[in-house]
Amino acid sequence: MSDEWGGILGPEERAGVCTVIDAWADRELAAGGALVAVDRQQGGDPVTGAPRWYLRLTGDEKEFVTVWLTLRQRTLRHETQFMPAPETNIEATWEYLLKRNADLIGMSFALGAEDAVYLVGRVPVDRVDDEELDRIVGASLAYTDECFPTAMSIGYEGRFRRRSASDRTPAG
Repeated sequence: MSDEWGGILGPEERAGVCTVIDAWADRELAAGGALVAVDRQQGGDPVTGAPRWYLRLTGDEKEFVTVWLTLRQRTLRHETQFMPAPETNIEATWEYLLKRNADLIGMSFALGAEDAVYLVGRVPVDRVDDEELDRIVGASLAYTDECFPTAMSIGYEGRFRRRSASDRTPAG
């Protein structure tokens, strides 16, 4: 791989990155932590046909946090659906999220389909290893838990209720 963002992956290199992601996901699922489901879709990206992983995590402030990993030619793109489009205090919601972008490492808030808010980022494919996957998934979960209640309180004023401790504890 020749440039800063790596060269275009050959078939063997692509298979190697896929193996790293699959092995990481298998270990994380077996560990019984926040990751509760993984679905790998070969050709899953609707635009590029690139391999895509759907990771479902349990969160504190949001019951489930979903992270999509998409293997592109030179990068691993990651995105997390953060919240639907705000319905109240729209400008204040955007202002809060844009100000929070200054504190985020390796990702940022962005508008997606139907003005929904996503956390997005990308890393060069040659940096994809267990440590980087831990960082991506951990940051996605941490930033969602940290920012979601405030963003929802602003964007859904009077209708959003924070999760209580009993909401977070499985009945047993």
